[in-house]
Amino acid sequence: MNTISAIQQFIQNPYNDYGGHMQTFLIICLLAIVWSVVIAVPLGVLAAQNRRIAFLATNISGLGRAIPTIAFFGFATTTALGIGIKPAVIALIVLGIPPILLNTIAGLQGIDPAVTDAARGMGMTPVQALLRVQLPLVVPVVAAGVRTSAVQIVATAPLAAIIGAGGLGDYILGGIGLVSLIGPAEVLVGVIPVIALALLTEYGLAALQRALTPVALRQSAQRAPVGAASAQNGKGVMAA
Repeated sequence: MNTISAIQQFIQNPYNDYGGHMQTFLIICLLAIVWSVVIAVPLGVLAAQNRRIAFLATNISGLGRAIPTIAFFGFATTTALGIGIKPAVIALIVLGIPPILLNTIAGLQGIDPAVTDAARGMGMTPVQALLRVQLPLVVPVVAAGVRTSAVQIVATAPLAAIIGAGGLGDYILGGIGLVSLIGPAEVLVGVIPVIALALLTEYGLAALQRALTPVALRQSAQRAPVGAASAQNGKGVMAA
C-alpha cells in the first residue's frame, strides 16, 4: 500500500474522527487569533499615548517572543484550567499578542504629528482624531501584525496536543511513534493540513493587508526603492 492510499484510508476511517480533529484545530486557531486582536489592539492604542509605557510594552513583548512556545503551554497547564483546549488557547493568545501589539504601537507613533494637529485644528476631540484619522492610517500596519500573529498561531497550534487539547497535533504526535510500524501516513495526515492552512493564512491575510492599504500608500511604497537608489547614486557621484 502506498502512502497516498494509506492517507485516504486513514481519513475515511470513522474511528480516527478526522473531521472532529480538524474542527478542534480550527476552533483553537480562530479563538486564539480573534482574542489576540481583541486584546492587543486596544493595549497598543493605550500604550502608544505614552512613550514610557510604549517602551515598557515593547520590551515586555520582545521578552515574551524570546520565551520558547512550549514553555507557554507548560505554564498554562499549571493554572486552574488544567489541560485541554482552554489553556491551549490562552498559551496561543500570549504567543499571538506581541506582533499585533508592537505593530499597533509603532504605527500610531509613526504618524506625522502634523496630521494629528490638523485633525485637532478642525475641532476634533482626541478620541475623534484617534478613531477618524489615526486608526484608519495604521490599519495596514496592524493588519501586518495580525498576519504575522495568525501564521505563528496556526503553525504552533499542533503543539496544543501535548496538553490534551486535541486537534491535528494528535495525529502528528501519535504518528511519530508508529512510523516504523505503519509508515508516515498518520503524521502526514496532520502535517499536510497544517502546512496548507498556514500558507492559506499567510497569503489570504497578505491580500487583505494589501486591500486595506490606501492606493496612495501602495504607490508611495513602490516608488520608495527608486528614490532611495537615486539618492545613493547621487551620493556616489558627489563622492567621486
